[in-house]
Amino acid sequence: MSRLPSNASTSASAADPYDADRPLMLRCACGQDHAPQAHATAAAASLEEASRDFVEATLVKALFPQEAVRRRFLKAVGAGTARAAIASLLPVASLQAMAQERGSLEKKDLKIGFIAITCATPLIMADPLGFYKKEGLNVQLNKTAGWALIRDKMLNKEHDASHFLSPMPLAISMGLGSTQVPMNVATIQNTNGQAITLHVRHKDKRDPKQWKGMKFAVPFEYSMHNFLLRYYLAEHGVNPDTDVQIRVTPPPEMVANLRAGNIDGFLGPDPFNQRAVYDEVGFIHILSKEIWDGHPCCAFGISEAFIQQNPNTFAALYRAVITASYMASMPKDRELIAKVISPTQYLNQPETVVAQVLTGKFADGLGAVKNVPDRANFDPVPWQSMAVWMLTQMKRWGYVKGDVNYRQIAEKVFMLTDAKKQMAAAGWRPPEGAYRKFKVMGKEFDPARPEAYANSFAISKAAG
Repeated sequence: MSRLPSNASTSASAADPYDADRPLMLRCACGQDHAPQAHATAAAASLEEASRDFVEATLVKALFPQEAVRRRFLKAVGAGTARAAIASLLPVASLQAMAQERGSLEKKDLKIGFIAITCATPLIMADPLGFYKKEGLNVQLNKTAGWALIRDKMLNKEHDASHFLSPMPLAISMGLGSTQVPMNVATIQNTNGQAITLHVRHKDKRDPKQWKGMKFAVPFEYSMHNFLLRYYLAEHGVNPDTDVQIRVTPPPEMVANLRAGNIDGFLGPDPFNQRAVYDEVGFIHILSKEIWDGHPCCAFGISEAFIQQNPNTFAALYRAVITASYMASMPKDRELIAKVISPTQYLNQPETVVAQVLTGKFADGLGAVKNVPDRANFDPVPWQSMAVWMLTQMKRWGYVKGDVNYRQIAEKVFMLTDAKKQMAAAGWRPPEGAYRKFKVMGKEFDPARPEAYANSFAISKAAG
């Protein structure tokens, strides 16, 4: 991910169409070239346009109170894109509510749910490193046992925002496995950062074709772990529905189940892959980045209702999380981050285990020490093509039936425009586009042809 250069221009000589400090000049309709009876209409239109401009100006200033940052954002995306971003962020009533310096927070005390895994690094580190407090927020991070509970606490409004598996807001918004509630992916929390880990007794079974009859764990049905494991197995001729057993197991219980022999392996989140190696009960068969390099895993999710009811709080929370993601993306800070997120109240893991995951220098359990700097990454862009791919896998494996409006769902749930805006403010150079192509195990995914892709596999729920 490219970032804004440190010497990016912030010269005040460039016109800032969103500088709310400058006088707002309303041009009077009197004297203009129009008929007398049109005077009132012209004046009203001019006032309405000026009012709209003022709301846009004050909103951008509320989101980006530092003039240099505001100018850098506008230079990066342009005034037209900025207006489009604002229009897509919130309805007019919410825009009005944000039209003040940073906006007074509607709610300062927040509860945010998380699972104790390295995927949640930005959400977690924002607490000990003070990113939430800097935004005036008093955040209580609630460690939660499993993903079903994460979902239920969000639906019951026990949590204001949450660490999610990135497919979960799609599933919840569609009413799959739960009550249908509009849910949004504000950012991707992490990319890569998973692995297939096998019990040490299977060191001689490195070919997936040898895995028939084995038992595997994934953290949740609507997870990248489930979709990537199924994809990997099927590409090796193993039907994930008939040739193996796939069980839903909370991440903190995966190593214990591996040790007890209840499962033969898992595609799970770190630090538990590395913890299995540390405890000498498992080895890393393959990193998930070797299946799809740059794949999304977890997300920062929030309900549509919360955004509408608490626009200023949402903006502040967004800033804190994006800032944390920016820091987490830098390799030089990974050892520090490992230190601050390892304690009991967060991951409750040995610091050396977390550091191996975040730095990419790790023992694989097979006698080798690997150096994979991007084993775990923290690119917050919620590409809408990622959402479309997840939907194709839901369709492929029978989680959703009938016609799927891939693009409509992806654009509704994955808040790409807003993420780009906040990234620019935090110092990233936002990427262009929304439907980036990528390859999964060498096969290119074209987000413009999702139905053909979903139907292209030899092994699927329909094909058997």
